[in-house]
Amino acid sequence: MEYVTAVPHPRTEAAAPLRASRRSLAAALLFGALGAAVALLATRQRWSEGTATVAGGTFPLTAKGSDITGVPAALAVVGLAALVAVFAVRRAGRLAVAGLLALSGAGIVAAALAGVSDGSALDEQAARTTGDTSATVAALTHTGWPYVAAVGGVLILLAGVLALRYGRLWPAMSGRYERGTERPRRTARPVDPERPEEMWKALDRGEDPTGG
Repeated sequence: MEYVTAVPHPRTEAAAPLRASRRSLAAALLFGALGAAVALLATRQRWSEGTATVAGGTFPLTAKGSDITGVPAALAVVGLAALVAVFAVRRAGRLAVAGLLALSGAGIVAAALAGVSDGSALDEQAARTTGDTSATVAALTHTGWPYVAAVGGVLILLAGVLALRYGRLWPAMSGRYERGTERPRRTARPVDPERPEEMWKALDRGEDPTGG
């Protein structure tokens, strides 16, 4: 009894990398764009709140994410730029840009988590409000927005990981205008010797009107 071994179809094997390229590209674009939007949105929200004592009373204080740290917003912009730049470079350049994308996401996560327990921004507000440079904020609490910013950083980090893993399969910008490429030269049209104006046009184009 003979056993027949199934041989994979060449077209099926060629289609597998193409599917992986398309899926990873779509996922990286989604993660990168969404992560940057989430991080930027989160930095504009209230991250912490507390009170300062003024003339025997209490005065409420609040601080947005951008008041506490500007790192997540800055790295979100860098990550978004790196995501676009991935398609403008190739080989080693693409790996470098993909690494920058991943590092931007990791930096956002670290800065956002560090901002969870940071009360320096409110301490500065308390000092300005009371006129006492040694004053500190009381009843300090934090919202969940720093963690939302960290989620945005994780999404950008995932986009960078996908770019590092599958970036070599992604398409690049058209190289039509790259240095060293030449446009194909058009074939000279035959010139009617009885029409002088065509001979002059051929000379202007750098062609030999005699056909020699």
